Amino acid sequence: MEIWINPACSKCRGALTLLDAEGADYTVRRYLEDVPSPDEIRALLNRLGLEPWDITRTQEAAAKELGLASWERDAGTRERWVEALAAHPKLIQRPIITADDGTAVVGRSEEAVRDALGRG
Repeated sequence: MEIWINPACSKCRGALTLLDAEGADYTVRRYLEDVPSPDEIRALLNRLGLEPWDITRTQEAAAKELGLASWERDAGTRERWVEALAAHPKLIQRPIITADDGTAVVGRSEEAVRDALGRG
């Protein structure tokens, strides 16, 4: 199991606390320092079963600078969104937990983190 975090994020710290309390075996990826490639983002989206706009933090300054609110959300613009996430990783929702069964969850709630724990 791997968890993508921003150490400054309270939701990330809460997820780590819960994983530790449950004795989970996981690795930490500080995705602002170890920036995911477009291919890694595409693979993550497949695991999540989501589209790039579903994991985009649209209230971030970079999102406003890019004008993401006006971007189409369809197959034709999917790659543009992926490229934006790779170029501006702060836009990626967090924490994201990838489970050993090949799935992933956005772990913003205790329930989502427990769901990831149940997937191993």
